[in-house]
Amino acid sequence: MDFCYKTANIWQIIGYVFLILKVIIPLILIILGIIDVGKAVISSDEKIIKDGVFSLLKRIIAGIIIFFIPTIIRIIFSFVAGFNEEIQEDFGNCFDCLTNPNGECDTSYDDGIFPTSN
Repeated sequence: MDFCYKTANIWQIIGYVFLILKVIIPLILIILGIIDVGKAVISSDEKIIKDGVFSLLKRIIAGIIIFFIPTIIRIIFSFVAGFNEEIQEDFGNCFDCLTNPNGECDTSYDDGIFPTSN
């Protein structure tokens, strides 16, 4: 079974998107949270301050959850790949492409979805 090796380029692109989102989304959430708390502090209204801090906490939790996406992917792939060694190796490449697109992702399969022409 070579599904993940044949589609490695697609998984790698998705991995790059995840990598970018793992950096950008937490930064955006932190900046928006700081803006909300800053507005609340300037207003000097205790209810608005409380709402701003609560909003910041929700955004921090959302940012932390984004960092757990590779762990969730690993759990899902461990259930699927638990059948035999060949499937486990194939899905291991999908996991590598999703979580580490610059590193261990094997895109060298010649007859993949996007074959390289020489």
